[in-house]
Parts: sequence; structure tokens; C-alpha cells
Amino acid sequence: MEARKAIFLDKDGTLIPDIPYNADPEKITLSDEAVDGLYRLQNAGFELYIVTNQSGIANGYFHHKDLWKVEKKISDLMQYHGLKLSGFYYCPHDPKAKLEAYKTYCKCQKPKPGMLLDAASDHNIDLTSSWMIGDILNDVEAGNRAGCKTILINNGNETEWKMNWLRTPDLMVKTINEGARYILDIIKTKVDLETN
Repeated sequence: MEARKAIFLDKDGTLIPDIPYNADPEKITLSDEAVDGLYRLQNAGFELYIVTNQSGIANGYFHHKDLWKVEKKISDLMQYHGLKLSGFYYCPHDPKAKLEAYKTYCKCQKPKPGMLLDAASDHNIDLTSSWMIGDILNDVEAGNRAGCKTILINNGNETEWKMNWLRTPDLMVKTINEGARYILDIIKTKVDLETN
């Protein structure tokens, strides 16, 4: 079976507006200037996956079942726009958690790459042909550690800017649509080079 390629999307602040610890589906909307880019990437053969830290579970703000409703709402919104959500991976852990069961240094909490590696294993994804798009450098680091190319949505959500080679994105843009144009230009250039 041929390996697939993926766009891994951070949830809060990237795909949907960032409302801290929100688990109310009624407050979920897709970010402006995301749909067209994701539609074009999907048409180019990329599958769409969400990878998101959800320490609100670890700290008792909401439960897994609440997050499943959020996943359903996002999937429904995407479907309305002709998009398919191929997977939703979340990390419920927090080393400083209020709930002891989730108080751990896990392999899945970004900037660690565990969610991306799990998705790649579950869905036969070629990580070197895939992209991680997020709004903070922990997203970038997770993508780089997994072997993806990375895009930072520079919308003001990153405030620390602690940089090193693992936290350096391939590109910084303002919107997912802008990032999609860049990815598709790279693919077109590669095809043109291979056919000439």
C-alpha cells in the first residue's frame, strides 16, 4: 500500500479560534482563511488530521466525552465545506495536572511528536511528505521531531520565541490559506523539475 501524506493541524488558534479550555461545541467555528487552503491541499492528495494538546482534561475543566463532541462539531463544519477530517489525536496529559491520573511527562504532549507518530503508524503516513501547521513553536518542534515540514501561523499566539533548530519552521505565514499556497507551489515546482 502506498504511503499517504498528511496535513497535521493544531486545533486551538490554528484551525479554530482560541478560546481557552473551551469544550462547548456551540462556540466552535473554523478560522477565517482556512477553508480554501485546506480544500486545495485535500484535492492535492493530503489527508487532514488534528493533533492537539488538551490539558483541560488533566486539570478537570472538561472530560473526554466533552472533547468528543468538539471533534464531532469540527468534523461536521469541515464536512459542510467539502473537507474530510481523517483523524483527531489529542493529549490529555499535563506534568502539572490537578488530576493525578494525568500528571505525567508523556510522549504525546507537543512539543513531543507522539501524536504525529501514532497517526503515521495508524494510517500509513509518510511523515517526510507531510506538514505540521500550528500557531506556536511547540507545534513546529513536534512536527520537526516527527520528520515533517513545518509552518508557523504567526498570529500573535507565540509569545516566548525560544528558538533552536528544532523550533525553526520551514515557513511563517499569517493564515492556513497562505501556507497552502506555499505547499502547493513547492509541489508544482517539484513536478515541473521531474518532467523537464
